[in-house]
Amino acid sequence: MVRGNTLPNGIDLRQVRVPLGVVGIIYEGRPNVTVDAAALCLKSGNAVLLRGSSSAYQSNTALVRVIRDAVGGAGLPADAVQLVPGESRDSVRELMRARGLVDVLIPRGGASLINTVVQESTVPVIETGTGNCHVYVDAAADLDTAVEILINSKAQRVSVCNAAETLLVHQDIAADFLPRALDALADAGVTVHADERVMAYAKDTRATVVEATPEDWETEYLSYDIAAAVVDSLDKAVEHIRLWTSGHTEAIVTTSQQAARRFTQLVDSTTVAVNASTRFTDGGQFGFGAEIGISTQKLHARGPMGLPELTSTKYIVTGDGHVRR
Repeated sequence: MVRGNTLPNGIDLRQVRVPLGVVGIIYEGRPNVTVDAAALCLKSGNAVLLRGSSSAYQSNTALVRVIRDAVGGAGLPADAVQLVPGESRDSVRELMRARGLVDVLIPRGGASLINTVVQESTVPVIETGTGNCHVYVDAAADLDTAVEILINSKAQRVSVCNAAETLLVHQDIAADFLPRALDALADAGVTVHADERVMAYAKDTRATVVEATPEDWETEYLSYDIAAAVVDSLDKAVEHIRLWTSGHTEAIVTTSQQAARRFTQLVDSTTVAVNASTRFTDGGQFGFGAEIGISTQKLHARGPMGLPELTSTKYIVTGDGHVRR
């Protein structure tokens, strides 16, 4: 039960969780998503239609066969887990047009896949977005902490959506912080796509630096690359983030509670981290267990999507012959 109470007229009102119904998952790459998605949908009471990438079709076929055998052996309907047949894009289009048969679609993958599903689907979509995540180093930051958070956010694992893709540095600490940060990024093998102000601090460092282009500010690299800029103030950092973010995760490094409060109030992303790596935006790290993805939309589910996010709710109204006067 989500919530409930007895109304003044004696009616018992309860809000309870219910499955979404038939969930379609369109995803790229890793076959482990097949197992994760099937398990999460089953545990939340949903049926699931899986459409993975054609490059993993044989692996997904084998995995779904094993899952269906296990589901049937447990006394559940094996058809609650199905692999969409076919390796062509026609099967994807059919799934996106199956309104009335499929209750919701969840795309997992790169920006191209997600945008295609969002724009072309007639089935309601829960958008799991790309991760153009920012680390902002405030004027009041502890520099050692800032370097450690930056390197962890960017280089601990570069191929994931919660890896940092842009570094923003307050002008008041740029001279002290950037040479250290650029050397640390160089040691981690990261190429810096820098604005002119960052370039000025790179001359005596080991950093590999290239001039940033407008496209760099919106890019989810998923590689050993990061965009970097010096900003005049916290508000300018927020302005930059609002312009370019994908709405995933943004971090501030600061010892100022006032700066932290202002940043968390002004930045509108699924997760705002204070003195912590962007890499913590994850269902497992949040204690939710496995996740179906990170939702960057604002309706129904936002952030890591675990079991509760794969449900909707309904109200149970229990009376004793009550009628409305």
